[in-house]
Amino acid sequence: MNEQALKAKAIIENYSGPELRIMEVCGTHTHEIFRMGIRSILPENVNLISGPGCPVCVTPVGFIDEALMLALEKNVTICTFGDLVRVPGSETSLAGARSQGARVQVVYSPLDAYELARDNPDEQVCFLAVGFETTTPAACIAVDKARENGVDNFTLLTANKTMVNAYRALKGSADAFLYPGHVNAITGTSACEKLAEEGIYGVVAGFTASELLTAIAVTITRLTEGKPFFENCYPRVVTREGSVKGMRLMEKVMEPCDAEWRGLGVIPDSGLRLNDEYRNFDARFRFDIPEIRGKGNPACRCGDVLQGKCRPSDCPLFGKVCTPQHAVGSCMVSNEGTCSAYYQYDFILQQARQQAAQK
Repeated sequence: MNEQALKAKAIIENYSGPELRIMEVCGTHTHEIFRMGIRSILPENVNLISGPGCPVCVTPVGFIDEALMLALEKNVTICTFGDLVRVPGSETSLAGARSQGARVQVVYSPLDAYELARDNPDEQVCFLAVGFETTTPAACIAVDKARENGVDNFTLLTANKTMVNAYRALKGSADAFLYPGHVNAITGTSACEKLAEEGIYGVVAGFTASELLTAIAVTITRLTEGKPFFENCYPRVVTREGSVKGMRLMEKVMEPCDAEWRGLGVIPDSGLRLNDEYRNFDARFRFDIPEIRGKGNPACRCGDVLQGKCRPSDCPLFGKVCTPQHAVGSCMVSNEGTCSAYYQYDFILQQARQQAAQK
């Protein structure tokens, strides 16, 4: 551990003020904080809570149902990242649809889906565009290529989201946010600076142990000062202007829209959809998909977990009915999901301790 990390660790361990609630928005942060043992050094009055920083976790059930309609009723080949395949819809998942004969293919990039469509002109191919600003530019590149090269059998089913208005919707859920470094690498920091003026405070955090410890220590220090603040603790990657090319590409291809977030409801102007110039590549438009309201398992508390209202272990399904192998909710399916992190790093460890105590 370097000198900076040791100083940050000391600040965290020696904090003795009032209770602080710090929300790590990014699912990768949640997993890394567990994996690195950072929670074990937190004093009782520093409470790290997990937020909606996993794109798959906040994707509504209705989106999965739309994808299932494309696959099972419209005879469309679905291309998706792997962690979306097992997310339950109202009746089944994409994995279930595949077992019924639907064509569901895992890809590593939207460009893989574009190339599949280009090489198979008689086959309708749809990429499930789920993600925040980090991955949205890649989907924009793919659809821009399809338009430029006349690959008209390629579409996107969009569930792209932007983070700024989600922070506004979560105002009051925590004293401060640990902002996801990879999102801010694209967006820059100006929006977060503006949020600080609105009473929404936070620190951009990286992903190494030193960077996370530093970000938490800075958050504690700034909260103790009692003044409005924003800090960029990931300057080696995040700049004020962000990725100008990435932002311009999103502005060229997409436009803001209201979006449903699982657990948070509809947040105005927090989504992205293809604009009029690219409308023919919108799967909802191309295949005339009706509005679908999905129905999740009513016992699942993913919504409360995503808002920081409860821990995964408070859900009656956690570790019993709902496990990574047989997930009921999206937070357990995704590799970045909060429930997945708690199960992998906390639940299994507690079980092992209980078994050892019984011997």
